[in-house]
Amino acid sequence: MEIETILVEIIKILEKEEPKNENLIQLCKNCKGGNWESKAHFRFVNPNNANQPNSEWQFQDNIIIEHNEIGTIVIDLLKNNKIGGIELLNQLK
Repeated sequence: MEIETILVEIIKILEKEEPKNENLIQLCKNCKGGNWESKAHFRFVNPNNANQPNSEWQFQDNIIIEHNEIGTIVIDLLKNNKIGGIELLNQLK
């Protein structure tokens, strides 16, 4: 599945279930670039040296949502107001 399709589905869920979380919805809409690290992990931000000084990846929180077809989706929210990556837990099998 293409990351753009997954992002559209995430945005639909957030708009329905978390409409007041406009910041997260906008962050999802702003996601660009990135690459698949595996079948289950897509990264928008390089996780090398995560949480170390001068690393772009400064973890803040995980947002977990459920999708009927995709399954459990974990969104990595970073301190710099970015989405670091997305994990598709059903693809870990």
